[in-house]
Amino acid sequence: MSEPKCPSGACCCGNADQKARWNPYLVGSGIGVLCWAAFAVVNQPLGISTALSSVSSACALPVMGGEAVAKNAYWAKFPLKLDGGMLFLIGTFLGSLLSVLASGTFRLEKVPATWARHFGGSPAKRLLAAFLGGVIIMFGARMAGGCTSGHGISGSLQLAVSSWVFFLTMFAFGTLTALLLFRKPAAPQN
Repeated sequence: MSEPKCPSGACCCGNADQKARWNPYLVGSGIGVLCWAAFAVVNQPLGISTALSSVSSACALPVMGGEAVAKNAYWAKFPLKLDGGMLFLIGTFLGSLLSVLASGTFRLEKVPATWARHFGGSPAKRLLAAFLGGVIIMFGARMAGGCTSGHGISGSLQLAVSSWVFFLTMFAFGTLTALLLFRKPAAPQN
């Protein structure tokens, strides 16, 4: 089996669990330049949760009806529109798709191998966990007034204290959650 091609040329592929990865210094520099460009071109910071929440109004139309969506206070404040945030949302999807296609690692899978190894192979359990995780993170992002890109990248780039508090808290709890969820099981005692 051949190793996947690495788009940045710097590959960390060694075993079957590792995938082609972009050079983190190249990616970090690119995100920094993208932040500057976003402010220069659309005069908006990078952020995705507001645009994603606005898209949810279109998803709610068939369920709630146009009148109920129009009367919703949140969607009235953040209507669905094509702006810098929406372009960033679309670009994030398209950019990640192009990246995985360029690396030759694209594949559809119901349950990722890492998830299956730790939590079993049930697609329903995986989809439920992904849905609930998405609901929680979007609720938190909207409550905080920004997501990881809005606060963590754009806000910290502007030296906003609230963004630094968010970013450091996110990393601390993300690390703690990963350690709890993906810890190695204790060896059986004889």
